[in-house]
Amino acid sequence: MNARHSFSSAVLAACLLVAAATAIAAPAASVDVDASEAPRGIERAHLELPVKPGALTLLYPKWLPGEHAPDGPIGGLSGLKFEANGRTLAWHRDPDDMYAFHLTIPSGASTLAVSLEVLAVRDAQPPNDARTSTESLAIILWNQLLLYPAGTRPDDLRYAARLKVPAGWTLATALPKAGAAGDTVQFQPVSLTTLIDSPVLTGRYLKTVALGGQPSAFVHFAADSAAALDVPETTLTQLRKLVAEASALFGATHYQEYHFLWTLSDLIGYEGIEHHESSDNRTLERALIDEDLRRSWEVSTLLPHEFVHSWNGKYRRPAGLAPGHYDAPMRGDLLWVYEGLTEYLGMVLSARSGLATPEEARDGWAEVAAMMESHKGREWRPLADTAVAAQLGYFVPDDWKARERGTDFYRESALLWLEADMLIRNRTGGAKSLDDYCRLFYGPPSGGPKVIPYDFEAVVTALNTVLPYDWRGFWMERLDRVKAGAPLEGLTASGWRLGYSSEPTSVQKGYEAMYKEADLRYSLGFTLLDEGNVISNLIPGSPADQAGIAPGSKLVAVDGRKYSKEVLGDALKAGGAEPRTIALLVEKDNTFRTLELRYAGGPRYPRLERDGAVPDTLTAIGAARTQ
Repeated sequence: MNARHSFSSAVLAACLLVAAATAIAAPAASVDVDASEAPRGIERAHLELPVKPGALTLLYPKWLPGEHAPDGPIGGLSGLKFEANGRTLAWHRDPDDMYAFHLTIPSGASTLAVSLEVLAVRDAQPPNDARTSTESLAIILWNQLLLYPAGTRPDDLRYAARLKVPAGWTLATALPKAGAAGDTVQFQPVSLTTLIDSPVLTGRYLKTVALGGQPSAFVHFAADSAAALDVPETTLTQLRKLVAEASALFGATHYQEYHFLWTLSDLIGYEGIEHHESSDNRTLERALIDEDLRRSWEVSTLLPHEFVHSWNGKYRRPAGLAPGHYDAPMRGDLLWVYEGLTEYLGMVLSARSGLATPEEARDGWAEVAAMMESHKGREWRPLADTAVAAQLGYFVPDDWKARERGTDFYRESALLWLEADMLIRNRTGGAKSLDDYCRLFYGPPSGGPKVIPYDFEAVVTALNTVLPYDWRGFWMERLDRVKAGAPLEGLTASGWRLGYSSEPTSVQKGYEAMYKEADLRYSLGFTLLDEGNVISNLIPGSPADQAGIAPGSKLVAVDGRKYSKEVLGDALKAGGAEPRTIALLVEKDNTFRTLELRYAGGPRYPRLERDGAVPDTLTAIGAARTQ
């Protein structure tokens, strides 16, 4: 942010506070959403806002909790109109803040009517509205469909929402309902914070299953086909176990009910967004009925990860990620706790719940370790910087991610939290573990949703309560260092080391099925998309990198033969321990080149190897705590 923008933003903020104080009568509003055309990519909203005469500035939500970036989809906003006293009001957008709209409320007006629509675009990127609907389902995100007065706290504003869905569709949400008529549901008035924190999943094919727990938890599946809802009973048993294991881990809950919203569609991208009392989970359509997909790391850890966020991220939240306003920038310096610890605990709960078998859990750790080992960006960029620059990292393309690091505060931090867990266990002779920290920091008392912010010192203090140690030094050294090699000390201390095998594990098979690509990162040094044979995710220092291959190249032939998975597989398996040349004919920018890769060995997939000299604590960490 440059100095000129900082000055204008400060002046604008002061003006907005004055404008809001004179123009808003009370924090009450209504939002009526018509999503009947959501399959087309059009959602319409009508708002009624109580106002007073005078200058008014309304804001469109920009910084969204859980997304850690200013990606409110303002580019998808359309059809904006304001009316008061029966006439249309003129408005103008702020020249510095694209999310702010200025207008003047006329004398005698007490209500402002606002009409708008949101247009979803296929494959859109922020700040446009990406696709959240298909012909059979839709995800309704309230932040896209409303405005709020500047200078007010979202906690202090109340909105009564009503939603119309396509004919014959049903819906699921954590938002409390007040009544329904036909295809329209009226919700109880809630704070703006709660409304934006409560997405709706609706669809033609929607299935709800109770998961038990105290308070109750539910999972709602919406799919593009009825067949995709044939969820195995074993999966439902594992989800019930997840609810029990999470409660046992933290020793308390911070929701009145919890709702897993699970979208099953090949047309909406893989995603997981956390909320206090629900989570927005998106996977491929057949994720629960295709064995490879169901056993993939992306599926087995998704719901555990987002569920943990109800405690770590929603209830306890870094102060920098809790500014209290959707127009205030967030600071991500503690994302190694918010996301990193959640990544670790999500993997742990995936094992404890049975969503991953002990072997699959180890294979997941092998994938995390190998991926971080391949990310050579740590030779120039500390882990701490990936957290501070999270709003950039989320949009780093796969092509050069291993050189840039992207969002390593997820997986590398998980390795560091494993190291911290092992340190506690070993120094206390197994009497204590990171579980004790979780109960202390995120546990009792139980209650409804609220936010208790924390800072770095609070994390250090809590860890010191569990085990007196130089935790400040521990984290500062690991977060700030610039060095080659992933931090595998925790893995080693838990009785395992990173190795490689010629056969893919279920985790790798799931990865390839999920992303529809061949995973050659740990052999030739890239991934290869099934569609178009396009090379991506180039690994620094790999044979492909040394041969000068560029991401985006199309693989045409291998050793003089037209490319196929079988031809490439045969070329990989043909060699021995001595380096040999594999010739790849590639096309890029309408130019053909033959590049020679020097490679020794065969197919290579990460897998953990047991160190018999050290107790197997990793398996014990993933062992169930409840019956």
